[in-house]
Amino acid sequence: MKKITLLLFSGNLLFLAAGKAQDLVPAAAKFISMLDSNQQVQALYPFDADERYTYHYFPVNNRKGVAMDELNNLQKQAALDLIKTCLSESTIKKVNQIIQLEVVLKALEKRKPEDHYRDPGKYYFTLFGVPANSSIWGWRLEGHHVYFNFSANNKILVSGTPGFLGANPAVVQEGPQKGQEVLREEREMGFAFLHELSKDQFKKAIIDSIVPGDIITATNRKAMIQHPGGLRYPEMTGSQQGQFLQLIRLYVYRFTKLFADNMLKEIQEAGLNNLSFSWAGYQEPGIGKPHYYRIQGPTIIIEYDNTQNNANHLHTVVRDLRHDFGGDLLLEHYRSGH
Repeated sequence: MKKITLLLFSGNLLFLAAGKAQDLVPAAAKFISMLDSNQQVQALYPFDADERYTYHYFPVNNRKGVAMDELNNLQKQAALDLIKTCLSESTIKKVNQIIQLEVVLKALEKRKPEDHYRDPGKYYFTLFGVPANSSIWGWRLEGHHVYFNFSANNKILVSGTPGFLGANPAVVQEGPQKGQEVLREEREMGFAFLHELSKDQFKKAIIDSIVPGDIITATNRKAMIQHPGGLRYPEMTGSQQGQFLQLIRLYVYRFTKLFADNMLKEIQEAGLNNLSFSWAGYQEPGIGKPHYYRIQGPTIIIEYDNTQNNANHLHTVVRDLRHDFGGDLLLEHYRSGH
């Protein structure tokens, strides 16, 4: 008998059978086939459409795609099956929890029932190109504090970034979910690594006396921080290097294992000695203590920022510097084939 995992998504309980996830192409094709004609018009774009580069992790009106609250239960199951081909189960759990924070925010902000500014149903699916075993295509999951942009060449996942997860509140202070901290691991492992540094190492890791008000890469089409600074990998002790790599793995393994393994391989091939760790802000966690850290190398930028709403509003992102939005080479390949 297969193990059954119970997941909550957009206010609905959905049962997902554990075990081998569906292949990427069949899962995407099934989701498309289950959409009606109006939903397909909303959700489907050419791979080279400018819309593929739209990137918002904050609340906006008129997002493109088909929203979760426009899907019936069977369509939602197909959407979740597609998600499972690209994201790990632990990440899917975090996505579910982040979506449910919209209910917390609506209560905190004392919004009326008919006000849908905070709405767990306003998370959107968009597909670009035609999913097939011999085509270039992609898809996107987007909403407040959740954003993943996937690109595939044939049936192989090429990119999953920008990959953004955020939480507001970072720690729920009241109500039925009091004490919940969706991105606890990201905070705990970041501070744990910081506290392993010597005074001299910490001085090198500090990049600014002022904490950034948000992730520095923001929603830029090209993610780049020209002068990363910080503590370099060769300046860490052996045990610190191991702890640092575990922190990187926490973010990279938001994706499914095979894709994450390949991403780690590219990081290693680009040279671990080229990686750096940067910090700004308080050295101890807590509400009212803004802090920020960053990991950067030739192929990757990882950012963590907890500064907004009295340092109880958290943003994290993974940017693949070679393959963000699928990368330029994949787009050129697509256009030459069409």
